[in-house]
Amino acid sequence: MRTFRERVCHALLFEAVALAIFIPGSALVFNQPMQHMGVIGVVSATIATLWNFVFNVMFDRAMLRLRGSVQKTMAIRVAHTFLFEAGLVVMLIPMIAWYLGIGLWAALLMDIAIVIFYLVYGFLFNIAYDRVFPVRAAPLAR
Repeated sequence: MRTFRERVCHALLFEAVALAIFIPGSALVFNQPMQHMGVIGVVSATIATLWNFVFNVMFDRAMLRLRGSVQKTMAIRVAHTFLFEAGLVVMLIPMIAWYLGIGLWAALLMDIAIVIFYLVYGFLFNIAYDRVFPVRAAPLAR
């Protein structure tokens, strides 16, 4: 298991590297000023982090009430992922459309591209992170 400090470092490094890639990359792909994509990146990351906390608390409470347990089956994990992303999309699309002065459809397409980027990035980042910072073996109990 990773320590609290290691988890904080992981989260901060994850976001810093993501933004270092996302800002110039999305400015190029979406033909937007880098400053605008920086705002979109930072605001989106902040909203996603806050939503992650709130959503997981609400989801676990609902599971306890409905199932009496927070144990997740594969189907529940899939539902959890889709519901989290749907909530995030509902929050981000209007903000992206307003800030960039684009339509909701264009903002939805942009958000889908961002989600795909983060899915691939998150997968690759975590593989690299685990190789660079392997989990230390826990001491054996006596």
